Amino acid sequence: MTKTMRRMLLLFVTIQLLFGYSQQSQQSVPWTLEAAVEHAVKNNLQIRQAYLDVMDAETYKSQAIGNFLPSLNLSAGHSWNVGLNRNLTTNTLEDMTNQFSNGSLDMGVNIYNGKRNVYQLLSANLGVLARQYQLEDMKEDVMLLVVNGYLQVLFSKENLAVQNNQLLVAKSELEQTQALVNAGVLPQGELYELQATLATQEQQAVTANNEYEMARISLAQLLLLKDFENFSIADFDYDMVATMILDKSPQELFDKAVSSRNDIRFAETNVDIAETNLKIAKAAYQPSLSGYYSYSSRLSYADRLVPTGAVSLVEFGTVAETGQAVVIPQAQTESASHLPIGDQLRQNDGHNFGVSLRIPILNGLTVKNNVRRNKVNVDRSSTALTQQKQDLERTIYQSYNDAKGVLKAYEAAQKTTQARKEAYQYALNRFNAGAATSLQFSQAKQRYDSAVSAELRAKFDAIFRIKILEFYFGIPLTL
Repeated sequence: MTKTMRRMLLLFVTIQLLFGYSQQSQQSVPWTLEAAVEHAVKNNLQIRQAYLDVMDAETYKSQAIGNFLPSLNLSAGHSWNVGLNRNLTTNTLEDMTNQFSNGSLDMGVNIYNGKRNVYQLLSANLGVLARQYQLEDMKEDVMLLVVNGYLQVLFSKENLAVQNNQLLVAKSELEQTQALVNAGVLPQGELYELQATLATQEQQAVTANNEYEMARISLAQLLLLKDFENFSIADFDYDMVATMILDKSPQELFDKAVSSRNDIRFAETNVDIAETNLKIAKAAYQPSLSGYYSYSSRLSYADRLVPTGAVSLVEFGTVAETGQAVVIPQAQTESASHLPIGDQLRQNDGHNFGVSLRIPILNGLTVKNNVRRNKVNVDRSSTALTQQKQDLERTIYQSYNDAKGVLKAYEAAQKTTQARKEAYQYALNRFNAGAATSLQFSQAKQRYDSAVSAELRAKFDAIFRIKILEFYFGIPLTL
């Protein structure tokens, strides 16, 4: 291996190591909510499918625009006539091949068809709009899922930290009690309850860790990430902030949501599409008028006879009475090649144009049944819109009541935690002073731990419920 090759190999290995380190560093960067939402919206497979639906609708729109343009077609042909043909030079039948070419230019234009093209373009425009609404609605659904998953990770992460901290406290209390027992200050029986408390706390810490891992993996799967081990979210303390959303009435929230929600807009656009398609179906009852124009010409590659300018007398017959020969003058001709292509095109061209009127009378009830079918689609779309609004109203009222309920539950949980904390501190002081048993201390600690977990759960439940209401009111999803 030459010195130059060794340098190139060393450079290649160095680049690979740097790239691998950079890639690993990027993967281990904690994810913020904004980054998670952006990544999910960009990579979600259902959203990608919705993008394709928008592109498909754009294609239908382009096709509807093309219906207004005239049709223009160019055709050409070439044929070989092989076999017994007349030789124009000798004026005899010979076994020979003649070639011919032909071409035509055809144009058609739609003059009137009951405004069908206009309605089809309107329907195509509405179709694009509907697919865009559907796309945005799908993005919002994915954003809600990501926010919920992110909050679940936050909750489980904070809960894990609380349980680990309580585990350290339980270990510390057990060590202190063990020292007092060894010194003969406390009896051996005081250790048993604390050992059971420590085992319970270890179990709760393991459960909290499992819940955190499950929440973390679920969010990573929602984001379509493959590296679950290095996935983590950004550490920050999120506290409840004052919100004015609960000052709104459920009816105000519903009125705002009806005018801004993409799923409602999608349902409304579907009604417009159904009504437009009904107009398209009814247009088939109208007569249609179209115009057409055609230009054609042909070519021959056979030899031809051309006059030489000389005249000869040809015997035509004889007079019966006298036997005198009867002669007539005849122009002399000679064989020549075919005319130039340009001359033949001009001499053999033809024009054909006109208008065509079509009046529908009876078409096997096809038009009538199509109109009836589209009327049903209008009713179906209107019913779906009404159902969508009713579902939205029910969801908003339920979400409003849930948000108020969990907010009150969170406030109550805060008070409970504070009271349990004071009771725990009091029991700890009495236990250290020897005025309380380990059982009394363990019970106070377990109540305090349960209160902390309940407060955490109520906190993140309230956050999510309020975020849902803000989302329905058009407020962006942020933490």
